[in-house]
Amino acid sequence: MSETEGAETFAFQAEINQLMSLIINAFYSNKDIFIRELISNSSDALDKIRYQSLTDKTVLDSTSELKIDIETDSEAKTWTIRDTGIGMTKADLVNNLGTIARSGTKDFISKMAEGKADISMIGQFGVGFYSAYLVADKVVVHTKHNDDEQYIWESEAGGHFTIRRDHGPSLGRGTKIVLFLKEDQLDYLEERKIKDIVKRHSQFISYPIHLLVKKEEEKEVDEPEEEKKEETSEESEKKEPKPKKKVKEIKHEWEQLNKNKPLWLRNPSEIDKKDYAEFYKGLTNDWEEHLSVKHFKVEGQLEFTAMLFVPKRAPFDLFESRKKPNNIKLYVRRVFIMDNCEDLIPEWLNFLKGLVDSEDLPLNISREVLQQNKILKVIRKNLIKKAIEMFVELKENKEDFKKFYESFSRNLKYGIHEDSENRAKLADLVQYYSTQSGEEQTTLKDYVTRMKPEQKGIYYITGESRKSVENSPFIEGLKKKGIEVLFMTEPIDEYAMQQLKEYDSKKFICITKGGVDLGETEEEKKAAEEETKSFENLCTIIKETLGDKVEKVVTSSRIVQSPACLVTGEHGWSAYMERIMKAQALRDNSMSSYMVSKKTLEINPKHPIVKELKKKADADKSDKTVKDLIWLLFETSLLTSGFALDEPASFANRIHRMIKLGLSIDDDEDVVDEDLPPLETSAASSDEGSKMEEVD
Repeated sequence: MSETEGAETFAFQAEINQLMSLIINAFYSNKDIFIRELISNSSDALDKIRYQSLTDKTVLDSTSELKIDIETDSEAKTWTIRDTGIGMTKADLVNNLGTIARSGTKDFISKMAEGKADISMIGQFGVGFYSAYLVADKVVVHTKHNDDEQYIWESEAGGHFTIRRDHGPSLGRGTKIVLFLKEDQLDYLEERKIKDIVKRHSQFISYPIHLLVKKEEEKEVDEPEEEKKEETSEESEKKEPKPKKKVKEIKHEWEQLNKNKPLWLRNPSEIDKKDYAEFYKGLTNDWEEHLSVKHFKVEGQLEFTAMLFVPKRAPFDLFESRKKPNNIKLYVRRVFIMDNCEDLIPEWLNFLKGLVDSEDLPLNISREVLQQNKILKVIRKNLIKKAIEMFVELKENKEDFKKFYESFSRNLKYGIHEDSENRAKLADLVQYYSTQSGEEQTTLKDYVTRMKPEQKGIYYITGESRKSVENSPFIEGLKKKGIEVLFMTEPIDEYAMQQLKEYDSKKFICITKGGVDLGETEEEKKAAEEETKSFENLCTIIKETLGDKVEKVVTSSRIVQSPACLVTGEHGWSAYMERIMKAQALRDNSMSSYMVSKKTLEINPKHPIVKELKKKADADKSDKTVKDLIWLLFETSLLTSGFALDEPASFANRIHRMIKLGLSIDDDEDVVDEDLPPLETSAASSDEGSKMEEVD
């Protein structure tokens, strides 16, 4: 029967064709990855047959040994990998190797085009087999599945492939892939190179990987009989024995390349940092070593082994909603099950990488059943507990914890918001800058030790940046009293503080909200009451002028250097939270109206601007200048208190008119805004100008 007899020709699916064209023409230096990808595929095939054998032992009748063999042929210029995995039926060959593109094919091609991926990432998109064309002109696949005959798939990547019956030596079961190497890729025939690549990428594969190696041996052999006869006739009298002739003999034998068993099954005390680093890089394809690792085994009613790694830096897409749920691979008795089990670890720990190998979960578990599985819930609880233990251990090394906190502080705060059970433990880990911390961040524990005896709680302020909150009017009174204020400058802080009501029995107090008790003495309270009575008239005029922009106007002792500030209700949004919610792309305006707090304008009775304003208001309640200055005071307070201006143009016009007044420029009647009352331009205007300079 001729080799091509009975062969069927199929066209590659368009996207596969495009992918192969991209691979063949790629100028890509690291072509080693084809070995990693083909071994990974073989390992998957072995996983599948092992999985089947747990319920039906007869599937291993054809060959019970589960292994991967690699051999090379220098003369034929071929590189061959053979596994005793599940094999492929004819339908599998047609579908898996050509006509049906994996869902990742298109993603991979587009990411390559955008420069967001390189060929080394091919396996992540489920199309690792085609990496063979990085080094080969032609690929031939021999395969035998228990449910079908033995077939050959062949392609030179010219837009089509052929499939025919294989009448050659029987494989028993499994797949053999033969790569006909390109002329410039013949270095992949070298044993040393193959060994190095397998060690780097595939040493923790669960199945033995063998390489057919050449070994030279020296043997002593007797000389041929003819020579012996000649020697005997010529030197018959000499009886000295002649030395035997040494010849080199070439032997071929199988050498196992991955003698190490899966790292997680070894005792942690026997593993050094270098082993962990290599395993981590192989597991995650990260180019850097890990920052920390937690390797543990849980025994008792439930048994599983786990390894959790903290990367050195956060990925750019850490909080990307479309990202894979987590990076924890789930194994059951060394059989890989899935790597995107949402219930294995909470979202706030999505930066952790590693694996879990369970002895108790059923192998044929489906994603739906997994969600309801009690064992999984226990595993999840243990993973969270051990992860927090690892973070606490990291604190012992100041530099390492600093790196960790810079990258993953938002995850810890997210955990405070989401995880009620571990909220107190996570609160011990978070750190903030404060009015007394300088350039180092402080923990809540350290803050509590510095609290004054009369202090009512833990004071904090939220805002967009450290600089903005450091100069906020809200902290002036507290700074004067020597009370420490924490600076919370990330949006997640607002959400975390909604859940973290107290720490070490000390309540959290947001100083941008109403009802803040500064721990005043009786004398201070008495003086404040007198000031309130004295400024009652001004407060009424300001409230009438501003209308529903503010709920009320009161005098305040929380501000020292600023003339006024705007505070929100105790149970509503803070100014920063209001800005965060307004920035939401898909926000519901009807809902936000319930949470936008009524604002209270607090004025500083000791400030010269407020004192002068009181004098003018007492002299003439309907003075237009007073009203204009009230609006200006309100709008500047909006800005310094962290709110956004509703009408920036009106505010700008007021400022422009103040500039004109300072420069003694007469208002041009043509450009006066009808909505704004004109500033006084009477004979007393020059006196007013000098007074404004004094106040400034």
